[in-house]
Amino acid sequence: MSEVFHTQKRRKRVKLIFNPRSGAAKSSPNLLTDVIELMQAWKLVPEVYLPDPEADMAAMAAEALTRGMTMFVACGGDGTVSAVSKAIAGLPVTLGILPAGIQNNIALSLGIPRDIPEAIAVLRNGRRIKIDLGMLDFRGTQTPFMEVCTVGLTSSIFASADEIQHGRLDKIGDFLSTLISSAPSEIRMLIDGKHRLTSLGHVLAVSNMPYAGRNFRIGSLQAYRDGLLDILFLGDLPKLKLLGYAVKKHAAHELNDPRIQSFQARRLEIETDPPMTVMADGVVFGEGPISIGIRRRALGVMVPEPAKQEE
Repeated sequence: MSEVFHTQKRRKRVKLIFNPRSGAAKSSPNLLTDVIELMQAWKLVPEVYLPDPEADMAAMAAEALTRGMTMFVACGGDGTVSAVSKAIAGLPVTLGILPAGIQNNIALSLGIPRDIPEAIAVLRNGRRIKIDLGMLDFRGTQTPFMEVCTVGLTSSIFASADEIQHGRLDKIGDFLSTLISSAPSEIRMLIDGKHRLTSLGHVLAVSNMPYAGRNFRIGSLQAYRDGLLDILFLGDLPKLKLLGYAVKKHAAHELNDPRIQSFQARRLEIETDPPMTVMADGVVFGEGPISIGIRRRALGVMVPEPAKQEE
């Protein structure tokens, strides 16, 4: 971008939530400095917030809003982006995303470039859209999620798999132990309050974004704004086959197996027997029945302008 274009912008204060434990931040110790300098070049004035695992994101967002900040920029992986989205959902503010994690499913789903300078340019040159959030009801408490809610095996092995992905190879034993000992459950679903489906299975994934896991394509490319949940049910398949699907990059429509089902719904009620672990956007909630719905247009997000069609 030209220097003239940069200087035409008015200065804008933003809250920069930077996760120093994200993949890119750990591999590049100077990332925070680089991000600040690049944002300043675009006349964005960042106020940096470094969250710890116990951080009160909602309090941070409320305090920043009282001081007139209306853009919150999440620099980290999907967990960081999701945590910020929960804190600002429903507020008259905008989320900006700088993908600095390993998978970056949310940025991929929204078309935000992995290249940090290009992603920063989107904060100024992009457009603001309003997207849906999934809503998990677990034991009477409602929690929004941006990416995916899973029930079953993937929820149980997530913690150890995430540690391995971040270099903790000593967690391979925990991962294999959980994988081997896990058994399928009877999964009972009530779809949109009228259709019932019961089947034996290992995993149920309910997604609000096109991509989840290892950039696995679950839903349509407009999944985050179509008012529908994309549901992927993995039945009683051999575990090595399940693991193969998780490791390789697939799309749900490519999985040609009668034990795998995909469909859409506006609301889903789920019970499992024996009980299975519930997780939403990397946060484990426990075991028990759940309801999942959609909160329409709950979050404003900066995304790139659509590519212009060649004449």
